[in-house]
Amino acid sequence: MTLLPTTRQLETLAGSDDSAPVIMLNLLRFKDRADGVDAADEITGAEAYARYAEKAAPHLERAGGKVLMAMAVQQSVIGPADSEWDLVLAVRYPSRAAFMAMATDPDYLLVHTHREAALADSRLIACAAVPI
Repeated sequence: MTLLPTTRQLETLAGSDDSAPVIMLNLLRFKDRADGVDAADEITGAEAYARYAEKAAPHLERAGGKVLMAMAVQQSVIGPADSEWDLVLAVRYPSRAAFMAMATDPDYLLVHTHREAALADSRLIACAAVPI
């Protein structure tokens, strides 16, 4: 289960001098039942993630971020037969620094507790757009 970056991963991202836009690819698997801050409400992980998304939206906007795509996973065509992920998101930020400013904001970190309550596993992958 991977829900939070390691210290080394954060240091590497924060230490980057790359000022180009970055696309954060999110691979998300929800818990059947949310725990943590959302446990008492007896909601699903997907419902807790929807709470997170709603509360995170103003932080994303202030950071200059934009959701480029959100896709529900249907089936694996290449790879394990059992689907590893429930939702795939691509979120564009103007820079790694803009992402880090949002991700380390104390108010955002309070909202992030809903994400932690929602997810059984995740990956967050920094990507650069390439011409095709």
